Amino acid sequence: MLELLICSLLTIVPDYLYRRYRQGKRLGKEITFYSVWFELRWGIITCLMLTVSLITVIFYNHPSTTNATVMFRTVPIISESTGRVAQVYLGVSGPVTKGSPIFRLDSSREETAVETARRKIAEVEASLVVAKAEILADESKIDEARSAHKQALDELETKVELRRRNDDIVARREIERLENLVAGREAAVAAAVAAKATADTRISTLLPAEKASAEAALAQAQADLDKTVIRAGVTGRVEQFTLRVGDIVTPIMRPAGVLIPEEAGRNVLQAGFSQVEGQVMKVGMVAEATCLSKPWVVIPMVVTSVQDFIATGQFRGGEQLVDVQQATRPGTLLVLLEPLHKGGLEGVVPGSSCIANAYTSNHELIASGELSTGRKIMLHAVDAVGLVHALLLRIQTLVLPIRTLVFSGH
Repeated sequence: MLELLICSLLTIVPDYLYRRYRQGKRLGKEITFYSVWFELRWGIITCLMLTVSLITVIFYNHPSTTNATVMFRTVPIISESTGRVAQVYLGVSGPVTKGSPIFRLDSSREETAVETARRKIAEVEASLVVAKAEILADESKIDEARSAHKQALDELETKVELRRRNDDIVARREIERLENLVAGREAAVAAAVAAKATADTRISTLLPAEKASAEAALAQAQADLDKTVIRAGVTGRVEQFTLRVGDIVTPIMRPAGVLIPEEAGRNVLQAGFSQVEGQVMKVGMVAEATCLSKPWVVIPMVVTSVQDFIATGQFRGGEQLVDVQQATRPGTLLVLLEPLHKGGLEGVVPGSSCIANAYTSNHELIASGELSTGRKIMLHAVDAVGLVHALLLRIQTLVLPIRTLVFSGH
């Protein structure tokens, strides 16, 4: 209607003034309800054509949408394992800070695993003490074996020397017995040294490895025990938390509630524009929005992201071929809008429905000096008609609460 009124000032009104003052035709006399079409046909036709052209230029170069929402992501409250609830720290709803406990599962099995891992570490440490004591015993056995070996060797050398002096004093059988005894004592010394080396290896390698494995098992058991206490991953507010002691919680089938992050829906407005405006929407465009939860306020915004694909075109591979006809409704072009000033969305309830306008600006292109005069005038006109769309948004801002409260019946 506003475009029609503006166009009539440039077409119908001049046509009427020409008929009135040039041809002397008066409204209500020569120009009546029945003859107005014939008398003002040029102005009416031109007005309709100009109105359609103006609406097309405005809505194409300065897109508008009512599909704008302050969307936000919720975090489901679930556990990493299945269990029975043993304790609940919150009511049905309430604020939470990052890391604060929400509920706890029965942890008897995990506590037993932690205690078992601790006992295993204590067992390995006791084995380490025993191994050190065994080393002392092995050292004593080595000294004993070396002493016995030296005694047998001295006796053999003495017998050999006596036999060298007189063959009849020492029998050859005695010499052979002493030689065997010395060899056995040498083997006993080697066995004692090997036993001590084995004990050293057990202390330096085997027992530390067993202790490290036991400590890793303790860490795993402690991690499983910590997972029985479900904590808030972010600061926010818990809603629809009806979990009670004794309930069964599973990661797939039974989420406990919903956690809404504190910053959710506070910074970005998601708007779906028509696909026709895909070539016009650019990052950096100035935009405006008005929301139901913050009536009679126009929020200046800027386009920060334009999704380069349409959501309705996606499909998930399966056992059936996709029929394009199933996508009955054309999808929209998702655009992210952020407030131009800090705190612009303050007071807008997350999830609120909004109306958004985006405005094309050709100032840099005009100022570049690379365009002809006619194209500059045309681009100036395109930028200027954005004022009409801004005025329409403000009219919608004034009417929207009244229409919602009075005419919708709510």
